[in-house]
Amino acid sequence: MEQLISPQGYGYAATAAGIKKDGTADLGLIVSEPPANCAGVFTRNQVVAAPLQVTKPRVARGRCQAILVNSGNANACTGQEGLKTAENCAALTARALEVSPELVAVASTGVIGQLLPIGPFDSAVSELVAGLDGQAAIRVAEAMMTTDSFAKLSSVDGEVAGNSYRILGLAKGAGMIHPDMATMLGFVVTDAGLDAEQLQRLLPPAVDESFNSITVDGDTSTNDMVLLLANGAAEGAEILPHSAEEKAFAAKLHQVLLDLAKMIVRDGEGATKLVEIRVVGARDHAQARVVAKSVATSSLVKTAFFGEDANWGRIIAAVGYAGTALDPEQIDILFDDIMVARAGLYAGLQIEESATEVLRKKEFCVTIDLHLGDDSASYFTSDLTYDYIKINADYRT
Repeated sequence: MEQLISPQGYGYAATAAGIKKDGTADLGLIVSEPPANCAGVFTRNQVVAAPLQVTKPRVARGRCQAILVNSGNANACTGQEGLKTAENCAALTARALEVSPELVAVASTGVIGQLLPIGPFDSAVSELVAGLDGQAAIRVAEAMMTTDSFAKLSSVDGEVAGNSYRILGLAKGAGMIHPDMATMLGFVVTDAGLDAEQLQRLLPPAVDESFNSITVDGDTSTNDMVLLLANGAAEGAEILPHSAEEKAFAAKLHQVLLDLAKMIVRDGEGATKLVEIRVVGARDHAQARVVAKSVATSSLVKTAFFGEDANWGRIIAAVGYAGTALDPEQIDILFDDIMVARAGLYAGLQIEESATEVLRKKEFCVTIDLHLGDDSASYFTSDLTYDYIKINADYRT
């Protein structure tokens, strides 16, 4: 992967601390100098892992200087001992950086229900702090990986009154992917100047249209979080609330998150295809979203994508049970620009053969036109393959 240039004022480090069985990198650190304003979005699963219990109230205060993330162990369903371990990991990091523990966020991903040993952190955190490098973000992205097959990073540049800033995002995720986020972590850093209120206002809608609009397998995890840090290190790149520059920043933030979200679906466990389910002609955005989600999460639809079967009947059935009022005799369905169903009726064998050619591509779009209004929404999904079963049948072994 081509090295991405980081925003100013951030350092990154990663190491193999011995948490994973295979000896690969499993511990990463992101540090902002100076301390950053921050915002976060967290899982809605009622089973909440220890790192989130520690991090969420800290992020709510609006300041963060460091993120310590481990893979290989989720530190979830580990009771008071797991909570103590998460707090100790933050304290170790704070001591090594000589900052307040309240400025340290912790995140974990991996197997649920196993105690996270503190030993690897005792020996590795100081090493991480000593090795901080402003251009080593990819190493942290690699250390976050569990069943991911590649590291996920994205960046964009922006400008305020002739002064440039950058946004860089890192994410992990490949399985247990389903909205209200999933077994995914996302860390986004910028050197633009925004306050915590701005960040918390801008982050949730950007997450809704990216990480909360993807699905691989319909499972929502216990450890999901997305953190957004802004340290203002880019001189002159201060963004005022509700300004045109803030609107432009929001669009760029959405671009980074959507790019990362698509990478997660593309890397879905066993996946061979990335499919956009786009619903148009809806009465409102909520209707478009619920229909798109219904189709994107259908196992029958996803297996048809894997089999490259232009089975539009499965799609219209998923539209029909989405739980929203519609007229099936108005629905059109297209695979890219090939209309396989018009006004709820089969377009014919010749058209279906052309649609099958679309399904042979690695990426394509299914458009569903409800002909009820002017709103639209998209969901991104993968196909469901034999390899998904293989990967998850022996995940803990």
